[in-house]
Amino acid sequence: MRKTMIGLGALVLALSMTAPAFADQGGDGRGGHGGSFGRATLTGFASLPAETFVPGSEPSGGQIGTAPINGVTPPFPGQPVQGFSGVLRRRDGTFDVLSDNGYGAKANSADFLLRVQRLAPDLRTGKVRVIGGVDLTDPKGRVPFALTRADRKLTGADFDVESIVAGDDGTYWIGDEFGPFLLHFSATGVLLDAPIPLPGVKAPENPDLNGGQPNLGGSKGFEGMARSVDGRTLYPMLEGTVAGDPAGTLRINEFDLRARSYTGRRWTYRLEDPANSIGDLIAVDRHRFLVIERDNLQGDAARTKKVHLIDVRDRDRDGYADKTQVADLLDLANPRGLGGSGPAFRFPFQTIEDIVLLDDRTIALLNDNNFPFSNGRTPGRPDPNEFITVKLTRGLDAHPRAL
Repeated sequence: MRKTMIGLGALVLALSMTAPAFADQGGDGRGGHGGSFGRATLTGFASLPAETFVPGSEPSGGQIGTAPINGVTPPFPGQPVQGFSGVLRRRDGTFDVLSDNGYGAKANSADFLLRVQRLAPDLRTGKVRVIGGVDLTDPKGRVPFALTRADRKLTGADFDVESIVAGDDGTYWIGDEFGPFLLHFSATGVLLDAPIPLPGVKAPENPDLNGGQPNLGGSKGFEGMARSVDGRTLYPMLEGTVAGDPAGTLRINEFDLRARSYTGRRWTYRLEDPANSIGDLIAVDRHRFLVIERDNLQGDAARTKKVHLIDVRDRDRDGYADKTQVADLLDLANPRGLGGSGPAFRFPFQTIEDIVLLDDRTIALLNDNNFPFSNGRTPGRPDPNEFITVKLTRGLDAHPRAL
């Protein structure tokens, strides 16, 4: 583990030394940079094999049939370390990542245990080590509706967890898509509070629907979630358009962590194409965020896998957050030939749901491999989980607390 941590830490330090100084320590986004960014560069690559399972864990995948899928046959001998849908950077070279809800649907994921994994990517060897993690549980009975398991371990049939941020107290705030709900967990994975619903919005899986009509698509809840740089608020972002809103627009809501309630303030992000989705949201400063936007395609068919810098102040007053592309993940310069690729590198996965700032010019991204279903890297084989670092053409002028 020491060797792995040093490898990643050295890379981050080297990149940090070449990054420009902060032009705007207050983080109001007026650091002197405007317009579009140029072609970003791949600077690091590491991969975790698709068939990686939590040691000593229960079998999984019993509800997706027994026919081979991309060359692997369910059920599986353990819980897959897969489907990364949220990431937190720790200060020791490791990362906490949130496994997705399981096998793509509430109906087939009752034997998938929700979990926060801890990873140690080594960019020198190109490998990712899984060094631990915690299962998400509700031993205190905070969830008011029936759970799948009597032992109150949470599963992919209970929640569809897609986004994660850390509190100053070491706890986790996790965004769910079934409610959509905000979920508050201890550092050991214990649910601390009852699920917090989003007022006025319900997905079809919401347990409180009671025969009513949902106004959000299935599993289209909190795909992304950022924490403000002052640590006081959360910004959960919906993946789907609320009924009645313009097609292809997504709401970003504001949640006050001290009051434990929504403030009523919200902003709107407009997709390039209504068929697209977002993958994650992180804060750059008080007003600016990075967003992953993607199409639903993979491999050679993929056309849109981008990172945008958005400004919620909407300076052009069109009603939507201003948006600037900072990286095209299907066209990264790759002068070192990382990842077995040539001078151009593609990150061609169907779902890319994890982004984190390493320094003012460098971001790290991970894919959700939808194990065993996605095969964007190699047709006919389940996708691995890849960890890449990408250097932007210039600095973001990020607030120091965002780094």
